[in-house]
Amino acid sequence: MTSDAAAGGALNQAPPAGNSRKNAPGRKSVTGTRRTLAIGFLLPALVLLGALVVYPIGYSVYRSFFDKSGNGFAGFDNYTSVFTDDTIQTAVINNGIWLIAPVVATGVGLIFAVLTERIRWGTAFKLVVFMPMAISMLASGIIFRLVYDQDPHRGVANAVWVSVHDTFAESAGYPGAHPLPVAPLKAAGGGSFITRQPVSAGTPVQLPLVGVLPTKMPTSAKPAHEPKAADGKITGTAWLDFTKGGGGKPNAIDPTELGLKGLKIEAVKDGKVVATAKAAADGTFTLPAKAAGAQLRLPGSNFHEPYNGVDWLGPKVVTPAIMGSYIWMWTGFAMVLIAAGLAGIPRELQEQARVDGANEWQVFRRITVPLLSPVLGVVTITLMINVLKVFDLIFIIAPGSSQDDANVLALQLYRSSFGTDADLGIGSAIAVILLLLVIPIMVVNIRRMRKEARR
Repeated sequence: MTSDAAAGGALNQAPPAGNSRKNAPGRKSVTGTRRTLAIGFLLPALVLLGALVVYPIGYSVYRSFFDKSGNGFAGFDNYTSVFTDDTIQTAVINNGIWLIAPVVATGVGLIFAVLTERIRWGTAFKLVVFMPMAISMLASGIIFRLVYDQDPHRGVANAVWVSVHDTFAESAGYPGAHPLPVAPLKAAGGGSFITRQPVSAGTPVQLPLVGVLPTKMPTSAKPAHEPKAADGKITGTAWLDFTKGGGGKPNAIDPTELGLKGLKIEAVKDGKVVATAKAAADGTFTLPAKAAGAQLRLPGSNFHEPYNGVDWLGPKVVTPAIMGSYIWMWTGFAMVLIAAGLAGIPRELQEQARVDGANEWQVFRRITVPLLSPVLGVVTITLMINVLKVFDLIFIIAPGSSQDDANVLALQLYRSSFGTDADLGIGSAIAVILLLLVIPIMVVNIRRMRKEARR
């Protein structure tokens, strides 16, 4: 009994094994790494993090309360200026508009991911859509600066737009064309021209014009022909009264002069149009007998400047145009992440819904999208953080004349801090505001990720 009690007392007095390890120097962590060794490896990273992230944030907050010189305390004056300056207010509004881009990119990425899931060449399609991600913002900006060029011969967007427009609407054929002072035509207002005298049946009419470059003439135009008289009808010729290399006679058709194909001619009597005609490839035209006694008018629609498309980089549409380039770049990113989420969806649920009679739209709306909601949330929030900081595309694509209209906070931060009239106080205030806008979105994203990790 005595020996057992002594043994028990000895056991009771001995410190627990865990405590002895806890007090031992150089203790290893759960992962088997000594604490001092871990700190040694982490210290350089922490120093860099503090120097490149923590210190700039702290100094920006501090600097935002000082004036332009940095010597006088300004309090909240810089923040007041941010919210009262018209240019900066435009930047804030545009940042709000830019939040549409992540939603659109995520939606298009979702559609691409779902539609390409069942096709053989889906991988190749995804590769093509994802390729813009391999291009820098600088290169993408240069590409879309050319895409949105106003000249349809250079800008792809306007080349397509003008082609579609000209398919459904008539385009002016001869901008800048006009008659010579000695021609049988005179100005009639609104850019139109009219014959000096009424025309009569059986007497051919000549309508010579100048002011059109031979290189701008239609390729299908043919050498002009002398009009032939026709009983009971009005005939005539409209042509470019210009001979290449000089020579030729005014108001006379020379052998090398071309007809004004497609030129519209109206017969006007008592202020009303009684007949119309269009010139053939050789410039000849014919009007019915009711045009006798009328004056022939060339309406101004013949001479207006041709339709040159949309001013994509103008003040009105520059922001949506640049958003289009952003969506082009980041749709591939959204598509790849969503496709990865699709691969993890239990197919049994989709098949069961189809067995129960659901169509593909119902399966997509009630099964696929709800199961993908965590992925869609992460993608959307990530892109929202990204667009709040967008700078490169706007700085490169928007021309100087419309950069104020396309302005966003990141661009204004650069302009206020490094522009010709730099004010580091206001620039720092904009940086702090931008940080405050990003933090709530980051918090939501982190909470969502932790919630998903606990499932």
